[in-house]
Amino acid sequence: MKIIETPFDGLYLLETVNFKDERGGFQKLFNYDFFKENGLDSDFKEFYYSVSQKNVIRGMHFQLPPHDHTKIVYVSKGRIHDVVLDIRKESKTFGKAFDIELDADKALYLYIPKGFAHGFASLEDGSITNYAQTSCYDKEHDCGIDHDSFGFDWGIDHPICSGRDTTFVRLSDFKSPF
Repeated sequence: MKIIETPFDGLYLLETVNFKDERGGFQKLFNYDFFKENGLDSDFKEFYYSVSQKNVIRGMHFQLPPHDHTKIVYVSKGRIHDVVLDIRKESKTFGKAFDIELDADKALYLYIPKGFAHGFASLEDGSITNYAQTSCYDKEHDCGIDHDSFGFDWGIDHPICSGRDTTFVRLSDFKSPF
C-alpha cells in the first residue's frame, strides 16, 4: 500500500495492492499495521455500500461531533466522480473541494479525515461505492452541505438527488463545529 498526499491536510489517496491474472483480480484495501505505522485512524466501526444509477449525486454528507468520523471510500463496480469538501473553519482550504474519479479498476481509494463533507456523482449505472467509518451512524448528528452551494461543477444538467440531500444547508450558511 502507498499513501498519496493531496493539497488538503489529512486527506489522502491510498494506492492498494491490485493483483490481476487470468482468474480475475485481487485488491487489499485495508491493513491494520500499515494504517498504524502511518498514523492513520483505523478504528472502523461501520461498513456499508451504495448502488447508484448514472447521474445520481449523493452528498455532501458528514456527522457532527461527537459522532464525527474518519471515512474510507472505494468503488468496487462502475465509476464515480468523488468530491470532498473541507469544512474545517481554521483550515487554509476551508470551503474548497478536492475531486477525483474513482473506479473499480484503479487501485485507489480515499482516506477522508474528520472535518470534511463527502459526496459523489455516479458516472455509470449500477456503480457500487463502499464506505468504512470510525463512528456509527447517529441520526441526531447526521448533517450535510448542499451539493450545489460551493461552486463545484458536477457536470450533470439534471442530477438525481434524494429528498433529504436537497434539504441541506448552503455552505455560506453553515456554522462549522470543526
